[in-house]
Amino acid sequence: MSATRLDQYSKGNYTTGAGPLKGILWYVINAWVFRSSWFPFNQFKTNLLRLFGARVGMGVVIKPRVNIKFPWRLRIGDYCWIGEGVWIDNLAAVELGSHVCLSQDALILTGNHDYKKASFDLITEAIRLEDGVWIGAKALVIPGTKARSHSVLTAGSVSPKEMLSNHIYTGNPAIPVRERLISEVQTH
Repeated sequence: MSATRLDQYSKGNYTTGAGPLKGILWYVINAWVFRSSWFPFNQFKTNLLRLFGARVGMGVVIKPRVNIKFPWRLRIGDYCWIGEGVWIDNLAAVELGSHVCLSQDALILTGNHDYKKASFDLITEAIRLEDGVWIGAKALVIPGTKARSHSVLTAGSVSPKEMLSNHIYTGNPAIPVRERLISEVQTH
């Protein structure tokens, strides 16, 4: 029987997608501005993300204590909400459509390890959350997830790789439990 050998760990041909200076600068800005509770200013945050290569739409709300690994691998559509304590661990591309809500402490995870290899090699897969997707508080979105339009992952659930449009998913692993019906906006 073989054993895990972390001294033989391999990330293969993986790179962060940016040079060391850009990576260090982002690390500092992420720690001081995004992961902090002292900077509640959305426009300032979205401008910093754009400066570091993210594509960010209009009307995006980014709450305090958000952790974003690599902004140059992040696409955010219009009117998205990123809740307090969200961690976007985007070793690979993460794409949020428009009107996507990531609730408090949600984890968007693009990396994992090959547990079948003694060297515990790094594996990465992109994540795509289409328009109107809602990821509940403390939910986990796993590498390779494709959440189709207006699907919901309930609080504390772990996503399957594929979430159908207009369906609500719950559990670990999450399964569809019912259709999501959205009523029209009422004006007063």
